[in-house]
Amino acid sequence: MTLRSEDPPPPGNITVATPPVADRPTTAMLKADIDSGRTGDKVAHYDPGLSQLGTDDEAAGNPPSHDRVALARATEAASPRVQAAAKPQGRNAWVLPLFTGAIVLIPVVIGTLLFVLDR
Repeated sequence: MTLRSEDPPPPGNITVATPPVADRPTTAMLKADIDSGRTGDKVAHYDPGLSQLGTDDEAAGNPPSHDRVALARATEAASPRVQAAAKPQGRNAWVLPLFTGAIVLIPVVIGTLLFVLDR
């Protein structure tokens, strides 16, 4: 695996799959929704946190119910347009190769022209 400049370093380079729909969702599934890019909040990569979502609520003796987590998962889901906008490369994956090609091609063309005209 080659690292590109826009790739995050480990463990941020770990991709997370979108969790399936469940009757009794957990806060870990909500975090996986966020990390997988389903909510459109951030780039789809694992986000290491000190504590998982809902840990503070559980420590206070008030754990989130499955109904509240299901409501949060339903309301946090972004539209496909927003999810596509959250991808850093998206439909513009051609920009970097085109820029690199231009950077290489321009000196070659100028060098060739100078060599031919110098004769």
